[in-house]
Amino acid sequence: MRLLRSSTVYMPVTPMFHVHAWGVPYAATMLGIKQVYPGRYEPELLVDLLKEHKVSFSHCVPTIMQMMMGTESIKTADLSNWHVLIGGSALTRGLCDAGAKLGIRMYTGYGMSETCPLLSATHLKPEDLELPLAQQTAKRVKTGIAVPMAELDIVDPSGHPVAHDGDAKGEVVARAPWLTQSYFKEPEKGQELWEGGWLHTGDVASMEPDNTLVIKDRIKDVIKTGGEWLSSLDLENLISQHPAVAGAAVVGIPDEKWGERPHALVTLKPGQQASLEDIQSHLKQFVEAGEINKWAIPAQIDFVDDIPKTSVGKINKKLIRDQLK
Repeated sequence: MRLLRSSTVYMPVTPMFHVHAWGVPYAATMLGIKQVYPGRYEPELLVDLLKEHKVSFSHCVPTIMQMMMGTESIKTADLSNWHVLIGGSALTRGLCDAGAKLGIRMYTGYGMSETCPLLSATHLKPEDLELPLAQQTAKRVKTGIAVPMAELDIVDPSGHPVAHDGDAKGEVVARAPWLTQSYFKEPEKGQELWEGGWLHTGDVASMEPDNTLVIKDRIKDVIKTGGEWLSSLDLENLISQHPAVAGAAVVGIPDEKWGERPHALVTLKPGQQASLEDIQSHLKQFVEAGEINKWAIPAQIDFVDDIPKTSVGKINKKLIRDQLK
């Protein structure tokens, strides 16, 4: 088979040990695309490589993108042809909006190690692409449409499908030819993974009428407060839209009266300041707009220099909960 040389440049910004950079190097090699590997994940180095090689496509977790966007050198880069696939953690509206101001076209990818790994990706229709980049954010942050040969659905705790109306929520389940069937020396976990003939992801989502998936949270990260379920991802997304906020993580902490209450960790952009009251006041506009309930506003917010991450750059909510005990 003869490979055609493409002028497009690809730069992976995902640790190679994690499902081999999401499997993208295989596709890039098959297409004959030039690939640029940074070696070290240093923000300034990544921006220098971006400029030097005129990179047109990258993929990374939100943490890496936030680090790159915090550099001075990125402000002088031509980013009008830079497309970035965000995965590992949710792409927030705040990060997507900040990228759009620099001309960066961000997309969402979704999957797991067990799904090798991609299940869905952002899909923008031609009419969506005609909108100003800043107005495309609402589409770009959605989890997207199932990739070819993958089938996605959402089910209730009994395993019954729920309505694809954009409101009903359930666990994301998947079927595809390449999914993990079991776990080494743990057959019982494999049976649990494939209960009902579908791979259970452990993610809570809604499905829109056009089958666009919108992840709401991990089942284990949903905050149960006062008999209601609160999405930590939704709250992080809203906090991220504050102009001073660089990143946010929200977890549920035990509360004698309400069962759990949301507790937020917030990092600020360089040179920016904000207080507990500032963030709470910012969130009140979403209460007035009917997007969240008043009780969803965190009473406790810690402003930190860095939010704990896993080895692959995901927010480590288990560690955060352990630290807050």
